[in-house]
Amino acid sequence: MHTWIQRWFAPAKRWLPRPVMNAVRSTVTATFTPYYTSIRSGHFRSSFAMKAVDRKGRPLPWYTYPSIDFLRQQGPYTGSSVLEFGGGQSSLWWASNGATVLVLEGDAGWAAEVQSKAGDLPITLKLVSQDDIPAFQRDARAVLEGRTFDIIVVDGLFRRQAAELALDYLAPDGAIVCDDSEGYELFDALKDSALRRVDFYGNAPGVVLSHCTSIWFREGCALFDNTRRPVFAWI
Repeated sequence: MHTWIQRWFAPAKRWLPRPVMNAVRSTVTATFTPYYTSIRSGHFRSSFAMKAVDRKGRPLPWYTYPSIDFLRQQGPYTGSSVLEFGGGQSSLWWASNGATVLVLEGDAGWAAEVQSKAGDLPITLKLVSQDDIPAFQRDARAVLEGRTFDIIVVDGLFRRQAAELALDYLAPDGAIVCDDSEGYELFDALKDSALRRVDFYGNAPGVVLSHCTSIWFREGCALFDNTRRPVFAWI
C-alpha cells in the first residue's frame, strides 16, 4: 500500500531526470524523516510536555521506542497483572491497555500525583521505603507476599534489588521489563536467573540520548508468541 509520501513523489519520478530525482529524494529523506518520526512517535510533543506521551498526548512508558512499539503490538493486556517498581506515565499506559497495575513507590508526593491522574483506571499504589535497601526489601515483600505478576517493570527505587525481588514474584510465563538496562547493575542481578533476554536500543520520549530497555522472560511468555504475525501501525 502506497503512503501519501509515495503518492506525492510518483509524478516527480515520471517527469524528472533520474539524477535530479535521486538528489531531490535524498534531500527530502535526510531532512524530513527526523521531523516526521519525532512528530508521529510523540517525541516532539513529549519534549515540550516534559513527560512521555504519544502524538495525541496520551501517556506512554518512558522506555525506548523500539520496546514501546513491541509491547504495544502485543496488547491489549486485558486480564494481565503488572507490578511496577516506580510508577508514572507507564502506570497509566499499562492500565489503559487493560492491565491491573500495582505500583511500589518511594515518594509519597509522586505517588499522590500518579493516583490523581489514574481516575477509574485499575492502579493501586503502595508506599515503600526509599531510605535504605533492607527497609525497601522488607516493605516490598510485605506488600507482595503470596502474589505473582505477569509483567514486572523495574524502572525506579533500588533497581538491582528490585530486579532480584522480581524473580520471586514473576508468574511462570511472565516477563521482567528493565529500563536503562545498560546500567544500575540490572544485568548482574538477572544474568544467572535462566531467563532469556531481548534488548531494545533507541531513543525514548523527549530524551536526546539513546539507551536500552531489556525484556527478560520465561519460556512460554505470551509476549513472544511465535504464532502472532508481525505488524506495525502508528497510533
